[in-house]
Amino acid sequence: MPPTLPLAADIHHPIPLRRKWRYLLGFAIVVAGLGVLALEAATQLAAAGSRVQGALTGGSIAALATALGTLPVLLSQKFSQRTYDTLLGFGAGVMLAASSFSLIIPAIAAAKAQGAGGWGAGGIVAAGVLLGALLLLGIDRAVPHEHFVKGLEGPAAKAMKRVWLFVFAISLHNMPEGLAIGVAYAGTDPLQALALATGISIQDVPEGLVVALALRGVGYGRITSAGLGVLSGLVEPVAAVFGAVVISMSASLLPVGLALAAGAMLFVISHEIIPESHRQGHERWATCGLMLGFVVMMLLDTALS
Repeated sequence: MPPTLPLAADIHHPIPLRRKWRYLLGFAIVVAGLGVLALEAATQLAAAGSRVQGALTGGSIAALATALGTLPVLLSQKFSQRTYDTLLGFGAGVMLAASSFSLIIPAIAAAKAQGAGGWGAGGIVAAGVLLGALLLLGIDRAVPHEHFVKGLEGPAAKAMKRVWLFVFAISLHNMPEGLAIGVAYAGTDPLQALALATGISIQDVPEGLVVALALRGVGYGRITSAGLGVLSGLVEPVAAVFGAVVISMSASLLPVGLALAAGAMLFVISHEIIPESHRQGHERWATCGLMLGFVVMMLLDTALS
């Protein structure tokens, strides 16, 4: 006779009691460890409450400035392409100066204060800048989105509605700014953080206008264009709080966090803003706007620090 297959009850081997206790003990240790980590995180957040609150305030002001910039579009005001490109250049200049004076230089100083030498501090900051740029490059390639000029990019981009592609593009643009505000407020110089937040807020007014104008130019209505422009600014307080929380958990991350935010901003300047501002033949006006924005942010940084 052929051998009979064993019944399910015959092949079911219950876990021995000793092994069950081991599993329970291991699970209890993991839960206890997570509890300790959560308690430590709560303690750190309570101690860093003022920093997180400052980051939230700075990010919210920047978001409000972005919303303010959309008002002319809501009121049906029109601007020339030359004005559009000049405003883009101004925003690039502010971000460029903020990357230099409010992020990279303080990052080097923070690394030296933690005991790094000249070469060590420079290496740490250089690695952070490159990491920030690579992070934005990876997001840029992985997330379907739409540039204001070049059109669709990313996997499966054609399957998504254009309005959401614009939202993705706007979010990629504003995320480094909010992150920079949060990291700055998590540092040790509140005046430096105030200067950075003020400069980014000033830059966000024309940026909100530019975003709304771009959306209006591709066929969206006034309310939709202004609404998405306002929505783009809401990324900044979220990113600011995230940056402040992460850096507040460990002060040793401050130099890398500042450098990472700088690298992300530099990527946006080179990859998005400058090419767009030079596309229509108004390079001279865009360059003058960049120089003016750079000087305004430099003055704010030196005056408030």
